[in-house]
Amino acid sequence: MAKTQPAQEERPREMKLVWCPESAVKAYLDTVALCKQLKESGEAEIISAMAGGWNSRLTIEAWSHGSSTIAASIGLATASQHTHGRHVCVVPDEQTRAAYTKAMHDAGISPPPEVMVGKAEEVMAGLQGVEFLVVDFRGKDYLLVLKHARLSQRGTVVVGINVCERSNIGGSIRWHHILENGLTVIRSKLLPIGKGLEITHIANRSKNSENKGTNRWIRHVDQQSGEEHVFRT
Repeated sequence: MAKTQPAQEERPREMKLVWCPESAVKAYLDTVALCKQLKESGEAEIISAMAGGWNSRLTIEAWSHGSSTIAASIGLATASQHTHGRHVCVVPDEQTRAAYTKAMHDAGISPPPEVMVGKAEEVMAGLQGVEFLVVDFRGKDYLLVLKHARLSQRGTVVVGINVCERSNIGGSIRWHHILENGLTVIRSKLLPIGKGLEITHIANRSKNSENKGTNRWIRHVDQQSGEEHVFRT
């Protein structure tokens, strides 16, 4: 009688973001139609295509009144309509919330995205599984948003806008010593769009990816002042 071979334990498949070209194209074209009156540089369409193409389930943007344009927000809202994902805008106060909501309404986005008001570190700490993150480098809280973002197990795409306002070379965010808790930068690219559009794709291979580890570091160098800041998250 033949011996029965013991069943091998099936290894869990690695979860990761999967690109969907159909969603990317739809989000791109709809954003072009909505932004044609804004006469922007085209970053909104690219951001929308990326958020739509990666089928982001949780998209976060940090918006500051007076520093951020509304074009990128329109692109993210449009992409979320195609992916049926959650789109959250993080703002520092009620005045900024009112300005953001009005701007989105005037742009034809109805209902507007979800808006959360509060300190960046507190709001971001309560949002787990971020898959697409947009930060404006002209905003005063952009480093706090990056520091406290709780990234998704499937991976995260981080988009920085107005990067050249903070840096005269490359991007001003440097990711270091992130392999210890399973985070690793797959690629990072600075595009000459608008005032600098930096795209960073981060893979997350940790077992407890939704929880903040103790070995993740973010290093920021301000090219204007030369000051270096290192955050442990």
